[in-house]
Amino acid sequence: MVAAAPASGIRIDKLLWFLRLAGTRALAQEWAGTGHIRLNGRRIERASATVRTGDLLVLPLYGGVRVIEVLAIPQRRGPAPEAQACYRLIESSGQNTAESPPVHGAMMGRA
Repeated sequence: MVAAAPASGIRIDKLLWFLRLAGTRALAQEWAGTGHIRLNGRRIERASATVRTGDLLVLPLYGGVRVIEVLAIPQRRGPAPEAQACYRLIESSGQNTAESPPVHGAMMGRA
């Protein structure tokens, strides 16, 4: 289910998990805390940063970078097509970024 963005937005860790860009909410929290994600051009260092509809996210993924625009705030972690309807890929660089799987433990420095 996709709804209009609430006035307060959504936490970035929850959004990354709902959009299936992170495999678990814990990994999304860890990823948001690394300082590598940018929200509207500013560096994010905490998982509680608020994201709203229309915001731009710069995400490092698998040796490349994805720039996405948040089109809608998801209300749940639904199927992939539902998640993909909530954002638009603006730019991607690196190898196979269109086919890249979500973030997992190895991406976060875990073996």
